[in-house]
Amino acid sequence: MVSTLDAQQAYGGPATHDVTNQAPPLTPYDASDDTALLEGLRREGAGWAEEDLRRLGRQAGSAQAQEWADLANRHEPELRTHDRYGNRVDEVEFHPSWHHLMRTAVAEGLAASPWADDRPGAHVARTAGGLVWGHTEAGHGCPTSMTYAAVPALRRQPDLAKVYEPLLTSREYEPGLRVPTQKRGLLAGMGMTEKQGGSDVRTNTTTATPTSEPGVYTLRGHKWFTSAPMCDVFLVLAQARGGLSCFLVPRVLPDGTRNTFRIQRLKDKLGNRSNASSEPEFDGTVAWLVGPEGQGVKTIIEMVNCTRLDCVMMSAALMRKSLVEAGHHVRHRSAFGARLVDQPLMRNVLADLALESEAATTLALRLAGAADRAIRGDAQESAFRRIATAVGKYWVTKRGPAFTAEALECLGGNGYVEDSGMPRHYREAPLLSIWEGSGNVNALDVLRALSREPGTAEALFSEFSLARGADARLDAAVTRLKNRLSEASQTTARRLVEEMALTLQASLLVRYAPPAVADAFCATRLGGDWGYAFGTLPEGAGLGAIVERALPRGD
Repeated sequence: MVSTLDAQQAYGGPATHDVTNQAPPLTPYDASDDTALLEGLRREGAGWAEEDLRRLGRQAGSAQAQEWADLANRHEPELRTHDRYGNRVDEVEFHPSWHHLMRTAVAEGLAASPWADDRPGAHVARTAGGLVWGHTEAGHGCPTSMTYAAVPALRRQPDLAKVYEPLLTSREYEPGLRVPTQKRGLLAGMGMTEKQGGSDVRTNTTTATPTSEPGVYTLRGHKWFTSAPMCDVFLVLAQARGGLSCFLVPRVLPDGTRNTFRIQRLKDKLGNRSNASSEPEFDGTVAWLVGPEGQGVKTIIEMVNCTRLDCVMMSAALMRKSLVEAGHHVRHRSAFGARLVDQPLMRNVLADLALESEAATTLALRLAGAADRAIRGDAQESAFRRIATAVGKYWVTKRGPAFTAEALECLGGNGYVEDSGMPRHYREAPLLSIWEGSGNVNALDVLRALSREPGTAEALFSEFSLARGADARLDAAVTRLKNRLSEASQTTARRLVEEMALTLQASLLVRYAPPAVADAFCATRLGGDWGYAFGTLPEGAGLGAIVERALPRGD
């Protein structure tokens, strides 16, 4: 072996590959070391979960958990349609890291366990846990989210809920296809969209034919996007004689035989690579009716409220993870004679990202609080949840792609390299604005709520009134918004929902964030003192205070 000294003597100079001015590994770090997150957890009624959240945060930021995230995405799931003898099996095989991530998520209550927890704030605690565990990887958040959302829909058929809800709310992760009632815990998926309609599920052509057994049907058709096909049960939309209806489809029937669930292929997606998204075919597939015939859309509405909340949560988690990565890099990297974090322009970029991240986190937790209180019977919070979740889903997920791109750029060329993790975050971000309805679908849903449920607008403006008089720019934004409501149309829907989202985020920050954060957000997002890219905060915006609040203290 040639030593460094030998090399220097042989080539007449020092070694050419000394590593300097590179950031050290971020791991291990505490993903829960987030002031806005912890403040929101306490404020929304789940302070009792803080100790567990901090423990989960340390685990999420551990080298082991971060390695699981990387490996689950590098070793993508593989479809196995037949066994060696030619029998149809329709199974998807995952890397062991996927199962490690799933086992932790389910055990920590990030699937459906809040529905079995009568403590106020249980749904807030779950959202906070998702914000923290989301620092690992996003793909496995899909089956946990669908499982969470399936419970309220299943409750529309009490006899089925009695059997399946205790297993869906379990904290036991038991992979593999077996009779559902013989397992310690279950996961649920959804089969809603079809190729000809997408979000327009009323165009679905999958048919449901009743059998001689009451409540039992057979399905025939094809679904276009059904993620996590190794879940135990699925909620599926199909056309029955009474119209579009919701059905429960198990992968394995009570007698132990495989239900017909032919996986035609797995989607080759931009991101979310660890999560298998499939096209299943139903042909004589046995299904149980959930809710009355013809009430399929009504049955899944509560599911949509839950999964849209998770879209906001996952986007906020992705923003926070990207911000932590960017902040760590600029704190340790020097250029042009100073650390990057001390360069005024870089500090401006980081502060602007920090504002966006805190606004997203604060809104996600407020929505979770509304969900928790609505589920417990608060009518005012239910009305607020109805409109604010659609507003938040539209805006926060729209901000994700631009945010992750800017955070990636903070690392320069290092951020463009796969092993930095930043390309994975960047590819992941667009999914969340598509999943559970694209931007247009959510904007139209806001218009629908305003026209059909007038109490939702009242609830939203009641929320704004809690910050009245605290900031003139916020007061002016609320007035503008009231005037815009009379002009609401499809043409103006996106602009209207954007203003609703920014006004709602500003009102929360004015009430709860430090003055430097609230003032900078109102000046830029409401007051017009902002450019078209991140990093254009005005002079005197308190950049240093904003950055220090945002970054983990242990870094």
